[in-house]
Amino acid sequence: MSVERVLLTNDDGIDAAGLRALYDALDVDYDVVAVAPTDDQSSTGRTLSDGVDVADHELGYAVDGTPVDCVVAGLDALVPDADVVVAGCNEGANLGAYTLGRSGTVSAAVEAAFFDVPAVATSMYVPGGDDWWKRELEPAEFANATRATRYLVEEATAAGAFDRVDYLNVNAPIADPDAGADGERDAPAPMRVTSPSPWYGIEAARDGNGRVTFSDPIWGRMNAGDVPDPVGTDRRAVLDGEVSVSPLSIPHAAEPDAGLDELAAAYGRATENVR
Repeated sequence: MSVERVLLTNDDGIDAAGLRALYDALDVDYDVVAVAPTDDQSSTGRTLSDGVDVADHELGYAVDGTPVDCVVAGLDALVPDADVVVAGCNEGANLGAYTLGRSGTVSAAVEAAFFDVPAVATSMYVPGGDDWWKRELEPAEFANATRATRYLVEEATAAGAFDRVDYLNVNAPIADPDAGADGERDAPAPMRVTSPSPWYGIEAARDGNGRVTFSDPIWGRMNAGDVPDPVGTDRRAVLDGEVSVSPLSIPHAAEPDAGLDELAAAYGRATENVR
């Protein structure tokens, strides 16, 4: 298939640096229309509102809602002729299988898949301490993410990849903003096809005052270069300086061989005396 029009969304908000970086990169070749949240909607997952307010924006439309709201409003009302949905670039990685359902960025791509529209969710790993999210990122730091996304929108669609998968979850390492300061193009990070890491390590702590707090130790381990993931997983690729591309399909596939047929057949007999 050929791509002419791109619906661009995110979960950091329509004025986020990552969305602007992707808009500028894709606008070179495509008609790009942003349909993105008015403000930060990180970690909203696939939350869908009853309705949303929409305002014109210089890049397209600002939606007072979630990333999924943006995709539904975009594909069914605002930009129904979009050929591809691109979500991102998220400021912060979406690595590991357990993050996929929480991420607003990835959820936007999942929603597009239900519309049968190819989608690319792009995120960028930003190393640092607990306050990494306060960092003001420069456009040049998104170079690995924008180059990979632009390449995949063109080449993955042309190669028919979306005949076999529903969306791509892309995670890129941050680029050195000074690498091309002398006018020479810096080398892009290599690309690796990956699977989301199955490792899960969320921890909960009860403080004795009626509150339970959660923490995810994997980010500290990434800063230390100590992760439990082998080559071929998304997290290992990014830590090795590669662009991770995970080809994924929409969730909740039925498993007909789960061994439940006999249980279902016996259900009536087992519960006939239960009130």
